[in-house]
Order: sequence, then C-alpha cells, then structure tokens
Amino acid sequence: MRKFPYFGLALVVIVGAVLLVPMPLSPTRIHNSTMIERAPSEVYSFVTTPGNWPRWHPSSLAVSGATDHPLLVGEQVSEEFLVAGYQGTVVWTVVQRQAPLRWAISGKIADGGSGKVSYRLTQVEGGTRFEREFEYARPNLLFALADMFSLRAKVTAESAEALRRLKAVLEGQAPATRSAALRVTSRPTASRG
Repeated sequence: MRKFPYFGLALVVIVGAVLLVPMPLSPTRIHNSTMIERAPSEVYSFVTTPGNWPRWHPSSLAVSGATDHPLLVGEQVSEEFLVAGYQGTVVWTVVQRQAPLRWAISGKIADGGSGKVSYRLTQVEGGTRFEREFEYARPNLLFALADMFSLRAKVTAESAEALRRLKAVLEGQAPATRSAALRVTSRPTASRG
C-alpha cells in the first residue's frame, strides 16, 4: 500500500518534466492585414517609429530608447507589454529594413521568451495594404497546450484590434487611445549589429 503514494509522486514528476522540457516546436504565426487610405511611405514611417506603438497597439504599454524615428537595422528599443494577460519587457532589434516595403524586428523577453514582428506594405489603389505577422516561440509542451487552448486566440484578437486601431488613427477616424507622451521615453541607444 505504501508504494502507491510514491508511484503517484513519480508519475507527477514525470508528467511535469515532459510538459516543461525544452522541445523544438514550430513557432506560432499570427498574420493580419488591412487596407489603409494613406501612402505606403506614410504608413511605414508611422509604424516603424516605436513612439507611435502605444497609440495603436493595445499590447504596447510603453517604449523607451530609440523611439522618435523609423528604426534602422541594428537599432534597438525596449517595450513594456501586456499580451494575453502576460506582462513583461522585451528588447526589440531591427533585423530587416526595406523602406517603405518591409520591416522586421526580433525580440528577446527578460524571462527568456522570444518573438518576431514583420511588416509588409504594398501600394494599392487608394492607399496601402498593410500586413503584420507576429511569430512567437513555443518552448515546451505546456506552453504549446496553453497556446492551443487559449493563448493563440487572445493574441489573434489583440493583433486584429491593433490593425483596426492603426487604420483608424492613420485615417483620422479616431484619436490616440492612450497618452503616448506619458508612456514614451526617447533616448539614443547604441546600434548593435
């Protein structure tokens, strides 16, 4: 009879280890797009200037560092975020820039997480087709299960809301949702490349 509690404890430890062991799982990719009635150069300049992020992205709480201009490859910015209920800080580094068509940043979160955001802009009749892809790592089975049952749906909804707000702000249909002046600190940062 005494063996059962040890067996149960061993089973819990094994299941916990399986759920938490690092695994090479494919990342989650969330793709959104919208049509914005502005020229690609105007949209590009706005979305690649981090000081504007809290104005249109609901997950962006504050930015600091190089925030007052469209960032170049190697430039970095820190962002405080709240994504799907998880609050943290990420350091973004620009990894691709082809103005005004493409831009991408790669991020490292203080707790070890990572992600990538890519923008693609296409000139179309009447404005710009803006596409945003958010990719984030799924480091273990537990995270993958949380992603499948809850996280992905929340991140997808937040990403769709971000593009809705971006369109509204750039087309002059809505004021900024937050006081960006209170949430942005601009200071030069050293490029790391």
